[in-house]
Formats: sequence, structure tokens, C-alpha cells
Amino acid sequence: MSGEAPVIVVAIEIEDAAVAERLASLLGKAAGIRLAGPGEEATVALVSREPLAITAPADIELTPRERDVLLMMAEGASNKTIARQLGISVHTAKFHVGSLLEKLDATGRTDAVAHAARLGVINL
Repeated sequence: MSGEAPVIVVAIEIEDAAVAERLASLLGKAAGIRLAGPGEEATVALVSREPLAITAPADIELTPRERDVLLMMAEGASNKTIARQLGISVHTAKFHVGSLLEKLDATGRTDAVAHAARLGVINL
């Protein structure tokens, strides 16, 4: 065995060419990191994705606050975190979560987010 540290091969799959180029420049200078060539399998991939967004279909009507809560639920936020970030009480956060569960015919928070994604209410 040699005493060399393993090299991490990084693929950059980011649509914004300027950002991708800056990342490649920074990572190319880091010890123990090598950028993946075209078609090469990478150890790690940096991938851009669309931010979470709500697109409500006609049959599911969500209030603006329910949309906010749904986005936070999709990010894994607790009722306490939702309340703190939205400036509402924990009781009110629970109320909105309950309303979402009912409107999305879900059995729990994860199920609600999954239903919302399947129905096109939220894009993950």
C-alpha cells in the first residue's frame, strides 16, 4: 500500500457556465481532488437543481400560508421551525400542517409532501 491519500473525482453538472467554471477553477487547485473528464465516473457530483416551487393544480387550492408551510415541510422543517421562520405560533403551524394533510388526503407529513409532488403541487 502506498501512503498517498485517495483522490476524489468530482463531476460538475451545473447549467450556469460561469458558476461551473469558477467551481472548476477552485477545485482544480485543491489537493486530493481531480475533475472528472467527459463520460468519466465521478466519486462526487455537483449538480444544480431547480429550487423548490409550488404549482397548484386546479383541484387543490392552497392558501399562500399553506404553500409556505408545504415548502418548509418538504425541506424537513418541524412545526417549531415552521412557526419560528414564519412568525406564527406552533399551534398555528400545526393547524396549517393538519389542513395540508386533509387537502392532500395524506396520512402524515412525508405522505403529504409525496402526494403534493405526485399531484404536481410541488416540484422537488
